[in-house]
Amino acid sequence: MLNIENLYVKTKDNEKEILKGLNLKINDGEVHAIMGPNGAGKSTLSKVIMGHYNYIVEKGTIIFNGEKLNDMSTDERARLGIFLAMQEPAVIKGVTNSEFLKAAISEVTGEKPSLYEFIKDIEKECKNLKFSEDMIHRSINEGFSGGEKKKNEILEMKMLKPKFIILDELDSGLDVDSLKICTDNINEYLKENKDVSVLIITHYPKILSYIKPDYVHVLNNGKIIKTGKADLADYIEENGYTGIKEMD
Repeated sequence: MLNIENLYVKTKDNEKEILKGLNLKINDGEVHAIMGPNGAGKSTLSKVIMGHYNYIVEKGTIIFNGEKLNDMSTDERARLGIFLAMQEPAVIKGVTNSEFLKAAISEVTGEKPSLYEFIKDIEKECKNLKFSEDMIHRSINEGFSGGEKKKNEILEMKMLKPKFIILDELDSGLDVDSLKICTDNINEYLKENKDVSVLIITHYPKILSYIKPDYVHVLNNGKIIKTGKADLADYIEENGYTGIKEMD
């Protein structure tokens, strides 16, 4: 599904190089997690996959389902089925959640959604997320708590039905109950859509006890330095990143 080869990325403003030869391959239906110390480039990777304007790909390729993403705009990538649940969701005043979702669904599918089906689906997903239906008639994330913002990201995910999901520190700012609700909904979506793949970016292994990864990667100094199974996250929790290069 996703194949990143020899990716070098710098920031547009100060030309600081952040990713330095990163390689990553994710097949259909796989869950991958990326962990690493602060400043390693984890969130940068998520933004580069989505085509954030502040990053320049100097070298390397990003291929998604056979399509080269390098020169595609963010909306073109979203139409292909890539979804990013942001670490810090934006507040957009004057645009309600329902207006946004109807417009986004139209852009992705090329068709205006049936109002009846849309209302039925969004009511169902709000109930699953324990998310007040009043929120869908409010401006996007305006006045929302941290947990409500993250639930809103998962609501958008379930309504847009992506093929590839990036979770950029979904667990930050979430209490245990909200994290469980969000991950239960993600797991339900994955159960119903076997070919969907996930990239989880996290500092902490707690979320990986809810969404089981097939592979865990350690990102440091702009490249992946170690790949293992789920128990690699347990090692990191106990020992940190010290000596990670020497692991067998």
